[in-house]
Amino acid sequence: MESAAPLFRMEGISKRYGGVRALEKADLSIRAGAIHAILGENGAGKSTLIKVMAGVVAPDEGQMTLDGRAVEFASPAAANDAGIVCVFQELSLIPELSVADNIIISNPPTRFGMIDRKAQRRLAEEALARAGAADIHPLALVKDLPLSRRQMVEIAKALARKPRILILDEATSALTAADVSKVFAVLKRLRSEGLALLYISHRMNEIAELADDCTVFRNGSKVASYPAGSRSDEEVIEMMIGREYHNVYPPKPDRRPQATPVLEVRDLSWADRLHDISFSLHAGEIVGLGGLDGQGQRDLLLALFGVLRGLRGTVLVDGKPVDIGSPAQAREQGIGMALIPEDRKTEGLMLPMTVRDNLSFAALDRLTRGGIIDSAREDDFIDRMMTLLAIKAGSLDAPVGALSGGNQQKVVIAKWLMRQPRIILLNDPTRGIDVGTKQEIYQLLRRLADDGAAILFYSTDYAELIGCCDRVLVLYDGAVKRELAGAEITEHALIASALNIGSGETVQQGAAL
Repeated sequence: MESAAPLFRMEGISKRYGGVRALEKADLSIRAGAIHAILGENGAGKSTLIKVMAGVVAPDEGQMTLDGRAVEFASPAAANDAGIVCVFQELSLIPELSVADNIIISNPPTRFGMIDRKAQRRLAEEALARAGAADIHPLALVKDLPLSRRQMVEIAKALARKPRILILDEATSALTAADVSKVFAVLKRLRSEGLALLYISHRMNEIAELADDCTVFRNGSKVASYPAGSRSDEEVIEMMIGREYHNVYPPKPDRRPQATPVLEVRDLSWADRLHDISFSLHAGEIVGLGGLDGQGQRDLLLALFGVLRGLRGTVLVDGKPVDIGSPAQAREQGIGMALIPEDRKTEGLMLPMTVRDNLSFAALDRLTRGGIIDSAREDDFIDRMMTLLAIKAGSLDAPVGALSGGNQQKVVIAKWLMRQPRIILLNDPTRGIDVGTKQEIYQLLRRLADDGAAILFYSTDYAELIGCCDRVLVLYDGAVKRELAGAEITEHALIASALNIGSGETVQQGAAL
């Protein structure tokens, strides 16, 4: 750490929500011209810390200083005026408005008392270019953009406010690999221009590439601050979780799959997005979907779950052809399929509703008798799920939106496990959650497979595919280009196959194992 006076400092910051301690005497110092990484499990206090900085919530006690002067922010607008801008993990964009409207929404240029649309578009184009997203049209509606492009708009919106301190909360969690590279270049340029950047990520490789300084939080308090690179990944993780970190991935069993697959797909195609995909999935097996982001992995999961229309090809369950025309059909007992969606906040949960309601919702038909919920049966199912996934919630009657990101993701998984599915589809389930919760999910997946579930697992993290999966199907341009099994599942093979170059011959799709 440099000895120069920090640009921004927090000292003794505490914040409580009822009986829950979110921050306790937390300290933080940020210097200009540096990227400062904040590390910690979900629930460690990181989100509350940046909300205090950004004027979203007021601390119960403690002091903040900017340029050596005490500051208090009564609102996000006040923090913005002081030069502190935050890019939250939960997007703040208005889907029905254009990209330009969203970027310049807080202070649009005017002419003769009206919004100057030409000036607005020019400013939006400048912000998009500065964010490395000049390919996004400023007049496009946000609702028509995929999640990764919306995240780039969110970053451009923050840069349009010309911040002195830019806070990024899991800002790359929804981005493609190409967009991540662009954002990294932008952040390094901003650092060279003298900005202070506060960077929150659960991806250790990102911290290693970007950070100058690091601070670890646990249970609402600072554990340590240190120069980036001065601690090993294992040391950092142990500081985060407060225990030794080992055996990240459970051992893979050595067993031969059953003769008849639980799920078999033959020549599945859809529009111009999926092309003649064939594969099999057996009970007790975890099969990964690899490849660069956006190569059809999400479309394949949606197709299997009955969301897409106009499919061509054949899907068999237990060796018998099935026509899955809707999610309701997919989850019927004869098929027994569940889909853990990509975005827990918009696709997996009803945030204002209680933890109990969210857990029960997908399994209501199994919890009712004569149209009335069997409370005893519901309580029994919920108790088992809370224990199985170690969900931390102050009360089952609290809004699920009040839980940490990791616990929210556990609720999404638990609500589908309430149906006791045989086929589990997972769409990047560990995105934006901490390393401790990730390890719990890896253990859970293997336990479910050992109990007979058949799991199809898409992940943008190569380490997860290597550590969790018995086989990996690598997709490129909507088709399976290679199937890797056992010792073949290496980072080199995954990357080469994802780029559709080298590393062996393309395997016959759907080859029997």
